[in-house]
Amino acid sequence: MKHSGKIRVFIVDDSTVVRQLLVSVLGSDPAIEIVGTAKNGAEAVAALATTAADVVTMDVHMPKMDGFEATRQIMETQPVPIVIVTASANPRDVATSFRAMEAGAVAIMDTPVGPRHEEFDEMCAKLVQTVKLMSEVRVVRRTARSRATAPPPAPAKNVAAIPRETRLVAIGASTGGPPVLRTILARLTKNFPAPVLVVQHITAGFTQGMAEWLTQATGMPVRLAQRGDLPLPGQVYLAPDSFHMTVEKSGRIALDADPPEHGLRPCVSKLFRSVADVFGANAVGVLLTGMGCDGADELLRMREKGAVTFAQDAESSVVFGMPGEAVKLNAATYIFPPERIAAALCVFVNKTISGRISAGDLEAMMSHGN
Repeated sequence: MKHSGKIRVFIVDDSTVVRQLLVSVLGSDPAIEIVGTAKNGAEAVAALATTAADVVTMDVHMPKMDGFEATRQIMETQPVPIVIVTASANPRDVATSFRAMEAGAVAIMDTPVGPRHEEFDEMCAKLVQTVKLMSEVRVVRRTARSRATAPPPAPAKNVAAIPRETRLVAIGASTGGPPVLRTILARLTKNFPAPVLVVQHITAGFTQGMAEWLTQATGMPVRLAQRGDLPLPGQVYLAPDSFHMTVEKSGRIALDADPPEHGLRPCVSKLFRSVADVFGANAVGVLLTGMGCDGADELLRMREKGAVTFAQDAESSVVFGMPGEAVKLNAATYIFPPERIAAALCVFVNKTISGRISAGDLEAMMSHGN
C-alpha cells in the first residue's frame, strides 16, 4: 500500500535544473509525493536501498553510473517501475535508453521543455499520467541469468518459396513492448520468409532510435515504414511517429494522419483491421504487452478471417491490458510468452503455410515449446 495513499516518486537526473523541474511538475499533483532525488545512478542505487518508492524517473547520460547500469542494478536488488526521462537525441543515449528498457525500465518519456514552450503543459500532463500509470505496473526482480540472451532456435530447414504478396506478420505492442520485440525478432530465422509490420506505442522522437537498436540487437533489418513500401520477406517495418500504418489491397504500406483511435496514432487497431481485410487467412497477428485495448477487437477480426493469432501471456507481460482484452474476446489462437511466440512464428510461417506439416503437428511441436 502506498504511503499516505500517495504515489512515491524518486527522481534521478544529473542536471540540477531538470531535477528541480521534475520535482515541481510531479510534486504539484496531489496524488504524488517526491521521496528523494539523486544526481547519478550510483547515488540512486544507494538511496533506493533504504528509500521506498513506487516509481523512479531515470535520466540516461549521467556521470559515475548511467541510466542503463542504474536500472540494471535496481531491478536486480529492489525492483520498482522505472520510467526513462531524457531530452537527449544523441544516438548513444537513445541506445542506452532501450538497453535500460531491456534491463527492466517500463517506459520512455521526453523531459518536459521549458515553461515558456507551447508544448510544456501537454508534456507535463503526459509525464504525470505516465508516472501514475506505471506505479501500478507489476515488476519482478531481474537476475544475471534472466538478463542473459538465450540462443535462438535452430534455423528451420529450407522450405518452398512462399509468395511474398500473400504472407505477412502484423505485431502490436505498447508498454513494455520494445524488449519483447527484441526477444521475438532475435529468434526469427535469418531466412524468415515473411515481412513483419509493427505498431509500437512509444513517445514521439524515439521510434528511429528503436529501429536502429532493434536492428543492432536482433540482426533483423528494422526500419521506419514509408508510404508506398512493398513489404519484403525478412524485413521489419515500424510505424513512424504520428502516422497510422495500414496495408492497401496492392499489399503496399499506407500511412495516414487520420484522427487517433483509442487516443493513439499510430494505433494497432487500424493495422490489424487492414491486414485482416487484405490478407485474410494468409496473415499472422501478434498482440503483445500494453495498457488499454488497442488491437484486441481487430485481432479477433483477423482470427475470424482465418488468420492464426497470438497474444502474449499474463506472466510475461509488463501490462496484460491489450493481450488480456484479446484473450477475453477469444481472439488469440495461442497465448504464449515471447520466446514461444517466436518459435511458433518460425514453425508456422516456414512450414505450415507451405503445407509441410499439419495443424496437429503444429500443436504438438508448440506444446513442447519447440
